[in-house]
Amino acid sequence: QAPAALGMVASVLGGAGIAFIILIWSELYGCLNPVRVALYYSGSIVAGAVVLYIYKGFMFPWLFVMSALLPACSLLCACRGFSELPVDERPSITWARFKVPWKAMVFMAAYALGYGLMETHMYGGVFGPHSAPGTLLMGVLVFVAVLIRGDRFNFGIIYRVALPLIVVALFVVPAFGHVPGDVAGWCMSAAYTGQSILIMLVMSSICYRLGVSAIWLFGLERAIRQIAMWLGRMLAAWAEGVDVLGASGETIVSLLAVAAVFAAALLLFSERDLTSRWGADFIEGGVGAAAALRKQELSDRCAEIARTYKLSSREEEVLLLLAKRKTVGIIQRELFIANGTAKAHVRHIYRKLGIHTRQELFDLLG
Repeated sequence: QAPAALGMVASVLGGAGIAFIILIWSELYGCLNPVRVALYYSGSIVAGAVVLYIYKGFMFPWLFVMSALLPACSLLCACRGFSELPVDERPSITWARFKVPWKAMVFMAAYALGYGLMETHMYGGVFGPHSAPGTLLMGVLVFVAVLIRGDRFNFGIIYRVALPLIVVALFVVPAFGHVPGDVAGWCMSAAYTGQSILIMLVMSSICYRLGVSAIWLFGLERAIRQIAMWLGRMLAAWAEGVDVLGASGETIVSLLAVAAVFAAALLLFSERDLTSRWGADFIEGGVGAAAALRKQELSDRCAEIARTYKLSSREEEVLLLLAKRKTVGIIQRELFIANGTAKAHVRHIYRKLGIHTRQELFDLLG
């Protein structure tokens, strides 16, 4: 009994440590432009899957040290990332009342519910949720696409790829019984990974644009996601021995998964733009409310001008940085683009707005 009790304690402590590291990295991602977040986050998915393949494939006795060394290395990398941020862009402690973007959280929870319903039939051999072939494939595709396209990468491609994969997993594969079930698992894990990347971009974009702390925002999202996934597993286990109106347990699970994905799709299509606030909003009151409201007003004003003058989503990002009095060099670094590309964006914005100087831009923004 002692080893079992120690194993339980180790699992709880390990899970708490992983949650802490996830929140620390979420805070760092909340300080970065979404282009960089997409590159780093998808890259971390690929790197994590490769490490798990090595660990599971070789099982060298000394590889257990990775369990202790990798979290420490992760924390050191996060600290290095914070130190490289300009002082005014690092997280700060200010208190303000804030409306939680529940729509974004419910969107991911719906996908997590569908994923939990299908999860028990998805993995085989040494593969798990973070090392499944579909997870690795989606991580590689997003990483390569962002690396090649840079600031021209269209984040909408992620859900345009993920949704068809869900359809394949839930409808096409089951329709052909001779097709291996692994194909459905690959599609489902790839789709879920794509939506995980997308929700990371949405939440970090809210933090980046409005100056919201990511610790509690991502903490809520992760907690709701895990509860939804657990609920999906429980429903799948319950449905295995159920026969309702002649429908087998597998049919019930599939229908529940379809309903969850359909609800998530409705939420997603109601807020397609990555720059959308998804209901996030500051409320009057609180020590830091004045500064927070100014950031929100500036972001709203830039969004209004972008719509009026038909700026692209990337030009809107540059406009917001210009409004924050960022130099071209800083814009180049934050958007992960070349200096010439940053200057080209500024020229295009000036031409569309019919202005020639930064002061004219400030006057236009009010």
